[in-house]
Amino acid sequence: MKRLANDDYLAMRAGASILEADGFGDKVLLLADGSMLKLFRRKRVLSSAAWSPYAQRFADNAEALHERAIPAPVVINVWRIPAIARDGVHYHPLVGRTLREMLREGLDPASERSLKELFTRFLIRLHDSGVYFRSLHLGNVVYTPDRQFGLIDISDARIGRRSLSRHLRARNLRRLQGIAGESDWVDFPAVVNAALQGQARTL
Repeated sequence: MKRLANDDYLAMRAGASILEADGFGDKVLLLADGSMLKLFRRKRVLSSAAWSPYAQRFADNAEALHERAIPAPVVINVWRIPAIARDGVHYHPLVGRTLREMLREGLDPASERSLKELFTRFLIRLHDSGVYFRSLHLGNVVYTPDRQFGLIDISDARIGRRSLSRHLRARNLRRLQGIAGESDWVDFPAVVNAALQGQARTL
């Protein structure tokens, strides 16, 4: 993680659009060149972010997803920005629309049914690839122009070498299950029971 001087940070954000902010300041910036800068603050003095910064987790997870041929943002650099007490990850955004955007814009029944089937297969593939995505919801899944699903906002993903257990698959779906209008986008039993099918193939 490199240090970014305040003058260089101000030059980088010149002309940027603020996409997301909270009471503590900017969170996501769309820079003038079309790239993005996501800023992270350490919420507690004693936290895992002290030795595993969220910006670096984002970058590491992006690389791990690319290794598994799963579309994700392409990281340009990871910064520590002392002047604003933030860490930042600078990246090229994943091109496409989130499933949540597509749902809000309206889908014809046939397209929605097809996307739901493909989304279920995508989740099975994620879990088979060892991806536990704690922020799993339709707002963090992008449908790309080449008709693939990809992930964004990936700093809190956990990616291992082994496929997820049935228990972890069920746990990973809980947030999505509680979102009205989105919970019916996935065949939950199929995703959870895929772990059992994988075990059977190894016997």
